[in-house]
Amino acid sequence: MLNNLILNKNPVKIKRALVSVFDKTGLVDLAKALNKLGVEILSTGGTAAALNSANIPVTDVSSYTRFPEIMDGRVKTINPLIVGGILGLRDKHNKDVVDNKIKWIDLVVCNLYPFSEVIKREDCDFTLAMEYVDVGGPTMIRSAAKNVGWSCVVVDSADYLSIIEELKSGAISFQTRKLLSVKAFGHTAQYDAIIHKHLLDEKFPDKLTTTYEKHSVLRYGENPHQAASAFKIINDQSANILNAKIHQGKALSYNNIMDADAALSCIKEFDKTACVIVKHSSPCGVAEGENLLEVYRNAFDADSLSAFGGIIALNQNCSADLANEINKVFVEIVLAPSFDGEALKVFSNKKNLRILETGDINKRKDKLEIRNLDGGMLVQDVDTSGLIMDELEVVTERSPTDRDFNTMFFGWKVLKHIKSNAILLVKDNITVGVGGGQVSRVDAVDIAINKSGDKISESILCSDAFFPFRDSIDKISKTGVKAVIQPGGSIRDNEVISACNEHGISMVFTGKRCFKH
Repeated sequence: MLNNLILNKNPVKIKRALVSVFDKTGLVDLAKALNKLGVEILSTGGTAAALNSANIPVTDVSSYTRFPEIMDGRVKTINPLIVGGILGLRDKHNKDVVDNKIKWIDLVVCNLYPFSEVIKREDCDFTLAMEYVDVGGPTMIRSAAKNVGWSCVVVDSADYLSIIEELKSGAISFQTRKLLSVKAFGHTAQYDAIIHKHLLDEKFPDKLTTTYEKHSVLRYGENPHQAASAFKIINDQSANILNAKIHQGKALSYNNIMDADAALSCIKEFDKTACVIVKHSSPCGVAEGENLLEVYRNAFDADSLSAFGGIIALNQNCSADLANEINKVFVEIVLAPSFDGEALKVFSNKKNLRILETGDINKRKDKLEIRNLDGGMLVQDVDTSGLIMDELEVVTERSPTDRDFNTMFFGWKVLKHIKSNAILLVKDNITVGVGGGQVSRVDAVDIAINKSGDKISESILCSDAFFPFRDSIDKISKTGVKAVIQPGGSIRDNEVISACNEHGISMVFTGKRCFKH
C-alpha cells in the first residue's frame, strides 16, 4: 500500500473510454458524443459490434491487449493492460505504464449481466443463474470507482447526458467523479447482495444481506420534522402498496403507506368477500360475506367513529354503487384489486381521495419480517398461520356451535393484525369491538366492550394470548358474550375455565397465540 497519498481533486480530461454494457440503452448517442469530443473508445464483444454497426470508430479490447476473448467471452477485460490503465495513479505510476505499454483509461462506462432479471424466468435453474454472474464488469467498475482521483465511472444510462454536457467543458470535475463513484459501489454492492440472497438455502444465515431500491421520496415521516423515503424490494412483483397503481389523489405519505400496508395484510387473510377498515395501522372494522356493498356497510358500521379518515381495503372489484356509498364519508384511501370505470368516475369527485389498484390479492406469503433496533435488527417469519379445527380444544362444559366455530375462525384472522394485548369481539363474521395495544388484558377487554355497545350480546371474544386471571371472564359474563377463543397456557387456566363454566360461556383453546407487539 502506498503512503502519504494525495487524492487528485482537479478536473480530469477524458482521452480514452472503455465502454462495455449489457443494457445498450443510450449507447449509440453516448458513443457518438464521445467520438465527436475526440475520445478514443475501447470496447468488447456485443458493445463493439453495436458501435461498429452505427459506424462509430471503436478499438476492440482484444486488439489492444493482443489477447483474444476466450472461453465464450468469460475472459476478456481482466488483463493488466485494462485494469492497470484504470487503476494506475497518473502521478505515481507513469514508469509502469511506459514499461508495460499500458494506456490510461479515464472513463469506464459499464453495466452488468442482468442477474436479477434472469432469476425471474421460469426456466432459470442454478446453472443458468450462475452463468449470469458478472465478473469482468464489477472488476472494471470497482477499479474506476476506487481510482476516483483519476478515473470516472458510469453505471447508469440516466447519467449519460450529464456526462456529455460536462465533457463539453473539457473535463470531469472531482465532485462528479465522486458522486458517480459512490453510485458505482452501490451498484455492485446491490448486485452481489441479490446474488447472495438468491443462492441462500438458509432462512437465517450467518451473513444476512438485504438490498432495496428507492420507490419515492416522502414529504415527511410519521411527523413533519422527520425525513422519510420509501424503498421497495427488488424483483418483488406481488400485490403490495408500493406496486399498486394510483388512480388519483395526493402522493402517499409515510403514515398512508403504513396504514394501507396494514389493511392489505389483513384483507389477504380472507378467501370470501371481505372489507377491512384500518385506522392508525389497526383494524377498526372488518366484515365478511357474499355481497361486497353489504360487507362494506357492516365493516363501516362496526365502528363508524374510528372509520372516519381511515383506510378501506376490499378483496373484490369495486363497483360504482359501492363507490357512491364510500363517498358519503371521509376516508384517506380505498384499495382494491380492481375498479369499474364508473367507480373511478364517482371517486374523481373527491380529488384528494387516494385510489389504489393492487391487482389480484393473494394469500399472505411466507417471508421475513424485519424490525430495526439500535445496533441491529430482529428477523422472524411473518405470521401466516391459521386455525386448524382438529387442533382446537373445547375446555368447557358448554361447546360452541358450528356457527360459533366459523365465527372464531373469522375472528382469529382479524385478531392477528391487532396490536397486543388484543381483544376482539365478533358476531356473524363482523367485528363489533376492538381493544388492542394495551399493557393490561383487562383494559383491552374494557375497550372492546365499550366499542361494541348494544351489539355485544351473543358475540364471541377472541384473545391473542392467555388470560392470567378470571377477572376478564367475570367482566364479560354480564354482557352476553357467549364464547371465548384463546391460546390457553396460563398457570391459572383451571380458574379461567371454571369461571366460564359458572357463567355458561363456552371456551376453546387454540394451543397457539397470535401476539403482535
